Amino acid sequence: MSIIKTIKKNFTQISALTELNLKLNFRYKINLLLNFLTPFISVLIPLFIMSSFFEIRASIGQWTLSTYYIYALTAINLFLLKGIIEEFPRQMLNEKYWKTITALIIGPFNRFNLIFEIILTHLTFIFIPFIIFIILSYIIYPISFITFIFVLLLYILIALIFSGIGLIISVFAISKENIWSLMLYGINFVFWFSCITYPYQIFPVLIQRYIINLNPLYYTFDILRNAWIENDIIFTIRFHPLSFVVLVVLAVVSPCIGVFMFNKVYKKYGIVGY
Repeated sequence: MSIIKTIKKNFTQISALTELNLKLNFRYKINLLLNFLTPFISVLIPLFIMSSFFEIRASIGQWTLSTYYIYALTAINLFLLKGIIEEFPRQMLNEKYWKTITALIIGPFNRFNLIFEIILTHLTFIFIPFIIFIILSYIIYPISFITFIFVLLLYILIALIFSGIGLIISVFAISKENIWSLMLYGINFVFWFSCITYPYQIFPVLIQRYIINLNPLYYTFDILRNAWIENDIIFTIRFHPLSFVVLVVLAVVSPCIGVFMFNKVYKKYGIVGY
């Protein structure tokens, strides 16, 4: 019975926080529109450039023009999900501005509920464009229903990874204001060299070896795309075991590290500029 009560309590907290955050964010409609347009614009120029490449060469590694469309559409959805990282510090700064941050942090709620609330809020915002690009991907390159479900599961795991990163940045946004913007810029740098918009094969060997190969996000994005174009779950896991393991481990570890860092940094520095 106590387990059922705990589940109901957590569900109530997540629902309440999600409803509150949705109402607050819908006040800023221009920001919502820009959040939808930015991922598309970020991928548009690489798409034009790579299309020119494919006019000269039939393929680049395992990528052809048709499969690169999947690559680009996946990149748009990944950029949409990336907004989770920015949503965490944005919400914390809003709470700080409205002077409700102390009640939010000290209040009797689980930090993991905060993670799930922000993920749920952000997924609600991006649901329509996200589904549109998923449907476009399916039209261009059809896959089986099982693979489709597997890909959606991978997206959820990636969202969990982003949530952990966002939670770490968010505590610095309220506790060490000079650091959080630098951290957000550093995350953008990691994304640039995660092959999110350009295939691994076009990068110089030194960058491949010493930057991309050491970037965990590269492996998480890699298995997502390979799962779609290979359309065989067993084959994908068997021939990309490192990518699969990195994705699963990060999905579990990232939120845990995020909660640990949030508690540790907040306990040490508190709220600055409150």
